[in-house]
Amino acid sequence: MRVIARKTLVEFWNRPGRGASEKPLRAWFDAVAKADWSNPADVKSEYRTASFVGNDRVVFNISGNRFRLVVAVHYRARIVFIRFIGTHEEYDRIDVKEV
Repeated sequence: MRVIARKTLVEFWNRPGRGASEKPLRAWFDAVAKADWSNPADVKSEYRTASFVGNDRVVFNISGNRFRLVVAVHYRARIVFIRFIGTHEEYDRIDVKEV
């Protein structure tokens, strides 16, 4: 898969207090970049805890569920767009289907 906006992840883990997210986000990025998802079942087979919330959005729990990562997956184009990364508190303040 082609992951768009790796910069978003880098900026997040470089923020004060977010350093614990770097290793798990790098691992997620590397795994997804090597993946070949053609449908939600492919995602679920690799990430059992992934949540599908509509509008092609998938939510991943990062760093022992300390952070939430929201992506938009375009299966036919094999593209994953990073839409949001934040704490649970920050996640609770967004409309996950619209980010």
